[in-house]
Amino acid sequence: MYAQGIKQYQSVSTETSIMDADPHKLIQLLFEGALARISTAKGHMERKEYDRKSKMINSAIDIIGGLQDSLNMETGDLAMNLERLYDYMIRRLFEANARNDQTILDEVSGLLSQIKTAWDDIREQALAESTPEAR
Repeated sequence: MYAQGIKQYQSVSTETSIMDADPHKLIQLLFEGALARISTAKGHMERKEYDRKSKMINSAIDIIGGLQDSLNMETGDLAMNLERLYDYMIRRLFEANARNDQTILDEVSGLLSQIKTAWDDIREQALAESTPEAR
């Protein structure tokens, strides 16, 4: 019963975060979600819970696919490079799932973390520039 309450709280908390989020924050939430699922998949892999591992990896793949679909390809090289990187991560996650390879999960997690850090920095910079003190 306690676990069910936690799951309901997490669901409501997540839904509230999404409803209150601006587009930039939504992308941050997607990064966080993909990273959390990869981490959870790694734990399931260690415990040989292969069905759960596969569900988490497939969910991470779906999220990365969503990030890929959200790219504005008209913006140029950066979007094209990110599209190729997301494609690479998706292929690597399929491989990690098939091989039960934690090192691949770590690789993809590291790549996503780097992109998320850059995305977070962009948000902080934009917020700093929008404050009256920055002008």
